[in-house]
Amino acid sequence: MDLNIKDFSTLVRDQVTAIQARAAGMVDFSIGALTRAIVESNSSVVQWIQQLIVNLLATTRAATSSGADLDSWMADFSFYRLSAVQATGLVTFSRFTATNSALILIGSVVASSDGSQQYSVTIDTTNTLYNPSLNGYLVPSGTSSATVPVTANTAGSAGNAQVGTITVIVGSISGIDTVNNSGAFVNGVDEELDDAFRSRFVLWIASLSKSTKAAIGSAIMSLQQGVSYTLTENKDINGATVAGYFTAVIDDGSGNPSSTFLSSAANAIEAVRPFTVTYGVFGPQIVTANVSMTLTVDASVSKPTVISLVTAALQTYISGLKLGQLLPFTQIAAVAYGASPYVQNVSSVTLNSGTSDLSATSRQVIRAGTINVS
Repeated sequence: MDLNIKDFSTLVRDQVTAIQARAAGMVDFSIGALTRAIVESNSSVVQWIQQLIVNLLATTRAATSSGADLDSWMADFSFYRLSAVQATGLVTFSRFTATNSALILIGSVVASSDGSQQYSVTIDTTNTLYNPSLNGYLVPSGTSSATVPVTANTAGSAGNAQVGTITVIVGSISGIDTVNNSGAFVNGVDEELDDAFRSRFVLWIASLSKSTKAAIGSAIMSLQQGVSYTLTENKDINGATVAGYFTAVIDDGSGNPSSTFLSSAANAIEAVRPFTVTYGVFGPQIVTANVSMTLTVDASVSKPTVISLVTAALQTYISGLKLGQLLPFTQIAAVAYGASPYVQNVSSVTLNSGTSDLSATSRQVIRAGTINVS
């Protein structure tokens, strides 16, 4: 409902009108008069009461609460805001001389070029170089590089990184000389915003006590921020028809979710799935997008600088595509034009050596491969 809020001048004017209308003669409301002082004091108190009422109404409804007040409102339902998510990705450790073996310990720290963000090496049991007894990745003699997963030490979007920006080894790793990231880190997300928190609450309420697609979706989306998923009924992961079975393909935003994340997703689904219905939880298949183009830029600026901006914009756009989302061929040029006002023309554009859109199935997610901008 709309509140009839009055400002200070209106409150003073209304009181003066009411008093004068009931007085037998003229009442002095000039500056310094006692009656004017009383009227203005009343108006100040009324404004304070008005603000208290507005604040009370704002904090008693989820639609108008914000920040800590919204958290408190949701906590009455044991429903909580999703925390920030740490960025994850792969970095490549290299060395100039590969005569001896080298060990990259779990927990080894690398940093961005400016030193603002640090990342720690994490365990990947599927990596052939991982050695559990040594608690790290053993790079054998004769091997000049090793690609391993890292996680940002600080949660949030600040941990996201463009290609080639993680270049510092904090401390030292014996037998390792350099580090770099060949792919962008894009799955770091800040703490859930108020609007997203409210939207997820509505979905959660709609899913209560229901073994429905919405309930399963709510359980998956409550794992963390940046999650996307597809649910395919009566089909297994290979597309074969299996009655009473559904396939859940889930991505944490990286395109390569860990086994721990997929296990957590399976546990969340298990809590809400219908009785006698079975399911499978899988990570996405990556469809590589190789982009090539030629730019014509304004002569007043450095072309390498513009190329760098366009390359970063393309990496960010492609990395933001969700499961099953199409990469339109025409959008590639649009991203390039939008990256810098100094881009005058985009020509010789190819996507995977062709000029067709790149599609993805419900199990696939498109990620950037080689971005060649000249």
